Amino acid sequence: MIHNTTEDLLYKPEMTDAGLDASAPVSAVDEFCKIRTSYIAAERPLTIYLDKREIITVMTLGTQPELLILGWLRNQNMITNIKQLKSIQVDWETDSVAVTTHQPVADIENKLNKRTITTGCGQGTVFGSLMDNIEKIKLPEISIKQSTIYELLTSLNNYNEVYKRAGAVHGCALCQQSKILHFVEDVGRHNAVDAIAGHMWLNQTTGNDKIFYTTGRLTSEMVIKVAQMGIPVLLSRSGVTQMGRELARKVGVTLIARAKGRHFLIYHGAEFIQFDVIPKSAGSSKPKAKVQQLRS
Repeated sequence: MIHNTTEDLLYKPEMTDAGLDASAPVSAVDEFCKIRTSYIAAERPLTIYLDKREIITVMTLGTQPELLILGWLRNQNMITNIKQLKSIQVDWETDSVAVTTHQPVADIENKLNKRTITTGCGQGTVFGSLMDNIEKIKLPEISIKQSTIYELLTSLNNYNEVYKRAGAVHGCALCQQSKILHFVEDVGRHNAVDAIAGHMWLNQTTGNDKIFYTTGRLTSEMVIKVAQMGIPVLLSRSGVTQMGRELARKVGVTLIARAKGRHFLIYHGAEFIQFDVIPKSAGSSKPKAKVQQLRS
């Protein structure tokens, strides 16, 4: 059993569980009909108990469970003040985590009853009136160079360790320009987002000048969570959903998708991108014309 008070976590923001492996070796048969050792993601359930009440079970790699649960509680508006938390106890023998508070969570019945099943991996659940709260969020406008996007994508190639070994996981990163501040992998992209949200909350990191990267698709849930974290730029190697784009336009999230190598598509916020290294094959005038169309 691992027991961490909120104060303990503040002293160990990067804390992980040394006894857990993110991937497991298995035998597999390849295309040449030969047996070889491969790796698969070590997915495991983790049931959240809030003040002895069972809330939800999430599927996770378990590499940063305290940050995952902390960020999940914050992103679901279950806990709005970190000082309200008394302790977080992770027990991998029972695959559970016990969260205790100094005083009961207000209006918990309404938060649990008013929920939406989202498109997150493993069917993420968003509790409370998050769609109502999103109307109040206004994000800052920041300018990004095209060259910075390329530098960031190159830097990210050095991460995704579990994905490179085993696949079947998503990676998310908190970035400042081309610098990667924190990177998390998990079986669900919403888990990785919540872990980073927990990391930011513990370290009182603001999101106003940050970029959020994810390997997952940019759905409404992803935009909502990033907006709640105060991050104005969302970058992904995957695609975008219609509602994700609509919400991004509503709250002011610059939405960049299909970002891989030298290619990317901006679905919102093209006016904030400085095209300083336009690929020669694309020509110099056509991209500028497209940006003008997006602005209008």
